[in-house]
Amino acid sequence: MINLTTYLVIHLSSIIVLLGYTFYAFAAPAATRKRVLMITGVAALLALVTGFGMLQRLHLGFPGWAIVKLVCLIGLSMIAGIAYRRRALADVYMIIAFALAITAVAMVYVRPF
Repeated sequence: MINLTTYLVIHLSSIIVLLGYTFYAFAAPAATRKRVLMITGVAALLALVTGFGMLQRLHLGFPGWAIVKLVCLIGLSMIAGIAYRRRALADVYMIIAFALAITAVAMVYVRPF
């Protein structure tokens, strides 16, 4: 059985990769689209699986803050694909990505509900 530290390291690493490649997508040439979308997809899946694994190991159920984090993860996962299609709105999507990332981090530490 995987211990909590392993889940945490994989979860944080996958989120860092997801954020890094999402912001890379805003400036990357169109030729990199397929590779970037594959990487962000795998990173999002790893974050999702390890997140649920940690919830299970901590016996937390499915609290409200985890739902907010899930919505943030889905939003971040979508933004990488949108970044290639809507280059003119890159600034807006970067702000949205920052807001989603900050909200997700805040939910972990504050756990308001």
